[in-house]
Amino acid sequence: MPIIAVGVTGHRHLTEIGKIMMGVEGVLKCLLEAFPGSEYRVVSSLAEGADRILADKLLQIPKTTLWVPLPLPREDYLSDFRNSRSKEEFIHLLRRAERVIELPVKINRDEAYLAAGRYIIEICDVLLAIWDGKPSRDKAGTSPIVALARERSMPLAWIHARNHRPAHAFPVAPEAVQGGITYENFPPPARSMMT
Repeated sequence: MPIIAVGVTGHRHLTEIGKIMMGVEGVLKCLLEAFPGSEYRVVSSLAEGADRILADKLLQIPKTTLWVPLPLPREDYLSDFRNSRSKEEFIHLLRRAERVIELPVKINRDEAYLAAGRYIIEICDVLLAIWDGKPSRDKAGTSPIVALARERSMPLAWIHARNHRPAHAFPVAPEAVQGGITYENFPPPARSMMT
């Protein structure tokens, strides 16, 4: 049975989670129809937000395994999470991993996160993103990873989501259609499901 490796990426800080979850459900339905009879491997660094949402939902598909490329050494990576609950969520998901990949140490965090995103693109067949469609403020955000997937004509499904800066009480991209889905390079069943 073929294994489809599904990479995930996206924003850490999200608004209107209910709408995003409706988009996630739509993407999962499309994924199952686009690749019938497959088993799945989700590849996620398990950062807060999109990484965990997508990984958790994909792991609900029977026979799905999890690979976790860590951008930083485990203890250092844990320091990037907001609170003890977030750290516990990470550890819980990490325990479910079939494989944990400790990537080579980089000069700085941006380089480390970018390397993890590149690793995901290198080993995956499909990319799922929860993203506002805007350029990243740094070179390690969601947009460079999506750009790499597009360069390779990789099947891409992105759930439109407003990125939310924690220091502000308003979304960065208010014009985004929250929970809407765009499919690129997906097999034919996805074309009929485009929203």
